[in-house]
Amino acid sequence: MAGIDRDERKWKPAMVGFPFDENSSYLQGAAAAPPLIRSALFSEASNLWSENGTDLGGDSVIVEAGDLVALPGKDLFAQIEASILRLLDRELRPIALGGDHAITYPVIRAVAKRYPALTILDFDAHPDLYDEFQGSRISHACPFARVMEERLARRLVQVGIRTMNGDQRRQVERFGIEVIEMKDWHGALPGLESPVYVSIDLDALDPAFAPGVAHREPGGLSVREVLNAIQGLRAQVVGADIVEFNPSLDPLGITAVVGAKILKEIAAKMLETASAARQGDA
Repeated sequence: MAGIDRDERKWKPAMVGFPFDENSSYLQGAAAAPPLIRSALFSEASNLWSENGTDLGGDSVIVEAGDLVALPGKDLFAQIEASILRLLDRELRPIALGGDHAITYPVIRAVAKRYPALTILDFDAHPDLYDEFQGSRISHACPFARVMEERLARRLVQVGIRTMNGDQRRQVERFGIEVIEMKDWHGALPGLESPVYVSIDLDALDPAFAPGVAHREPGGLSVREVLNAIQGLRAQVVGADIVEFNPSLDPLGITAVVGAKILKEIAAKMLETASAARQGDA
């Protein structure tokens, strides 16, 4: 593993699945995603080395935390939050596999309790800022409205947006969100301060690269652009999610492979930035 001392790895990435999509507004199916992303990650069709030279396959570098089995009659979001807090208590850095984007809200609630003043970097075709959508305030179209209302982040930067409407523009102004709409994207992120949480809605990608999403929006990011952005981060990455993969719309398994590739690069970046922090470079 390039540049990382195996004996000093304090904050390993931990992969945890949240197979829930009841807050989806159009098509359900994202609940089936976590095992398919894992399968693509560990497939013999590729390997577990990241592009920066990190061997993610050795010594249980990625901790497997399994999928949350929700208890009936209990608040689902509270269960998601508690499961993330348990990982953080073990000094792990969670990578949540959705499920729809609604799961991001309770995940960030947990991460913000351990890492106040979060910077959130969200890759998405949609701002997901509705105060409510189709009568629900916990829809997958609303998570960042809830996050910003509760002041769980000092900064939210959204990249790849190409469905902005009047209601969501008002929310952008209300919360002071930094939006890089796809029409204005030139490949460069603004400087981001530690700690950083990365949210990957796979519909941020152009459907040519990730067809397995319910809300396909042409004109999006390429896989290479997303990977370059992740690899260019210098701030500490303390949590992440990969959401909105709908396997029922991915018959060739393309989107699963893309999700696994992005997961590898996020995990490697978590380890790299943790190592740099110990050395006083972040």
